[in-house]
Amino acid sequence: MRDYPKSFFAYLMPEKSYDHNQIETKWHQRWENATFYQAEEVSTRPKYYVLEMFPYPSGTLHMGHVRNYSIGDTLARYMWMRGYNVLHPMGWDAFGLPAENAAIKRNRHPREWTLSNIAHMKKQLRRFAFSYDWNREVSTCEPEYYRWNQWFFLKMLERGLAYRKKALLNWCPECATVLANEQVVEGCCWRHETTPVEQREIEQWFLKITDYADELLADIDKLREGWPERVLTMQTNWIGRSEGAEIDFRLESTGEPIRVFTTRVDTIYGATCVILAPEHPLVGKLAQGDVLARVKAMVDERGRRDTGDIEKQGVFTGHYAINPYNGAKVPIWVGNFVLISYGTGAIMAVPAHDDRDFEFCTKYEIPVRPVIRPVDGELADPATMKLAFTQDGVVENSGEYSGLASEEARKRMSARALREGFGKASVTFRIRDWGISRQRYWGTPIPVIHCPHCGVVPVPESELPVVLPLNVEITGKGRSPLENVPEFVNVKCYKCGADARRETDTMDTFVDSSWYFYRYCDPKNGTAPFDSDKVAKWFPIDQYIGGVTHAILHLIYSRFFTKVMRDIGLIKNNEPAQRLFTQGMVLKDGTVMSKSKGNIVDPEEMVAKFGADTCRLFALFAAPPERDMDWLESGAEGQFRFLGRVYRFVTRNAAKMEPGRPPETSGDRRALRKLHQTVDKVTQDFDTRWHFNTSIAAIMELVNELHAQEAELTGGVIAEVLEKLILLLGPFAPYAAEEMWEETGHTGPVFLQPWPKFDPELAREEEAEIVVQINGKLRGRVYAAHGTSREKLEQMARENEKIRPLLEGKKIVKVIVVPDKLVNIVAK
Repeated sequence: MRDYPKSFFAYLMPEKSYDHNQIETKWHQRWENATFYQAEEVSTRPKYYVLEMFPYPSGTLHMGHVRNYSIGDTLARYMWMRGYNVLHPMGWDAFGLPAENAAIKRNRHPREWTLSNIAHMKKQLRRFAFSYDWNREVSTCEPEYYRWNQWFFLKMLERGLAYRKKALLNWCPECATVLANEQVVEGCCWRHETTPVEQREIEQWFLKITDYADELLADIDKLREGWPERVLTMQTNWIGRSEGAEIDFRLESTGEPIRVFTTRVDTIYGATCVILAPEHPLVGKLAQGDVLARVKAMVDERGRRDTGDIEKQGVFTGHYAINPYNGAKVPIWVGNFVLISYGTGAIMAVPAHDDRDFEFCTKYEIPVRPVIRPVDGELADPATMKLAFTQDGVVENSGEYSGLASEEARKRMSARALREGFGKASVTFRIRDWGISRQRYWGTPIPVIHCPHCGVVPVPESELPVVLPLNVEITGKGRSPLENVPEFVNVKCYKCGADARRETDTMDTFVDSSWYFYRYCDPKNGTAPFDSDKVAKWFPIDQYIGGVTHAILHLIYSRFFTKVMRDIGLIKNNEPAQRLFTQGMVLKDGTVMSKSKGNIVDPEEMVAKFGADTCRLFALFAAPPERDMDWLESGAEGQFRFLGRVYRFVTRNAAKMEPGRPPETSGDRRALRKLHQTVDKVTQDFDTRWHFNTSIAAIMELVNELHAQEAELTGGVIAEVLEKLILLLGPFAPYAAEEMWEETGHTGPVFLQPWPKFDPELAREEEAEIVVQINGKLRGRVYAAHGTSREKLEQMARENEKIRPLLEGKKIVKVIVVPDKLVNIVAK
């Protein structure tokens, strides 16, 4: 009989099959009431606050949620293993329009629909083993939370940061109600596909975010180390700081000023018309009859579409304005591309030097008058111009400013405007004040009343919260369902005691999400939004994770709220999050998942078929987390097979573990080398670029090597590789890791064990790969023991079968040797 080594028979020991349902159900039940995910209020360990953006409770998780939360959960588990005191909470962005739509379509109260969705989605999150501290759960639709939305509003009202003015809103004439932008479908009401949406002026509440525009912009530089450049660029453009001048043209007939904003006052001698935004207050005075009707059509059309998507259109008012610099008379037009929200709502059109103006003026045969020439060129001929010249240059045909460089001309022209009282140098911003009024039911009531004698009166803080009534009928018609609840609307004035009416608008739900992460630090506080000392321990957020679609609104609003809270003394930090990560989308067959396309992947079905661990692994493996990934069931199957392979390897070798026994075989040494190389690789991925796909690939390579060396592995090495393999897998696949941890005789949650230590000596290859170059170009490789002398490396390089022929007939000038890395032969 052949003499087989003892390890060979051990290799034939029975193994267990990977039953994902049995394993995950077992640990799910054990963890159901566990408290080990709770952050410590008092701790000697360094803090780490990791947070994924909380979801809207739409009813069920989608694969985008799974990917987002898998990224955050994997990071949280890793940081626990690195010895941090981790705060990893979750809550619900629970107010919003879909709940009202559900009430209309399904005859379910928004609160009942929302709470049932929360219960279901919370169950799903638990099933995926996401490590949330549910003791800190918040839901924005609860009075205990939105009371503090109201409190913040009152504080802003006190500081002049909240105010009321008229603004244009989408209006459905058939429903006789205001529509959210999401309810406008191809220019029509979502309920009546043939009813065009109009624009109506209605009183609205605003928050004065523009008071913080300069600071929001300046502080972007402080975020560059931790936030994606793409997000910072989007915010920079959205804030949109422009330096220029405000100049008063004057209405020819009355002398009334028409103030325009321009970044290129050096081109003003080339202005050939003034263009007003359709909503400009002067339009009502200048436009009559058919012109006024055409202007109203512009307003309605623009309300239905993005201004970037509409063809430039204009209408001549029949009136003229006077250029203050040269007295030239120019026509006054109304243009659908001029925004009332930018600058002054009026522009001077200089078609020779602005692309947009050139397109508009050539369409309507308005003259083109060049006044800027290139520094080393001639002034363009307007008869032959095909494009505007938009660069700085030398000013011509501009009176006393002719011959000046553009920059110098701008300085002198702005100074003259200020000196003579018809303008000034100016800075304007693209960002507008934040309109928070919503003519909706399911939102935070705005805490003011309207008294016929006292005007707008704030609700006293002692009366908060103003509770949203439940006895409402939601029909989708009329201005707001709250107007039809007399016990809510009818109140006595807090100042004079007269009959008054409560505000029936509710707040934009972005108010809810602008500060929720602070409430997680003190979620049950009944006397303040939070305790400042508790917040100071955790803020700023160490890592915030969410979609790039939130780069503009949510992330700017939350930065604004943070600065306001700092200014009223609640917090000391200037920014909410130190680092931001924006994950890619999950696609199916190359397109975004949607019910209409029939390509939805149900996470619950995937869990039943493959298990939560497999879904998590594939969501992290399919692509780097910042890129879009395509969901492939075959890919999920591959991860399922991998987990089964790991599980079988661990269970058939668990009984052979002999901790402390030294390595004995070449297979032992190869296994340890690969193990520590993998520990180093995965650690580097976590600490730097977050390429979890390459981390998982490295673990797969480790498992392949362990299988290859399995017959030669001895008990001490088996003990080390099994323990460290399980710990490496723990952040990615918590259920399987916990089961294997128990199978190998360990106790205690995997994520609370120390992260595997890397030993560079054990990871070191037995031989070094030496790159051989000739005149700096790669020509071959040689292999030598670490520490081989320079002379020996040079000799090996010269004698290499690929290198030797390349050196024949050449004179070697110099040889550069970098031990263990490189030989570069300089030859002529």
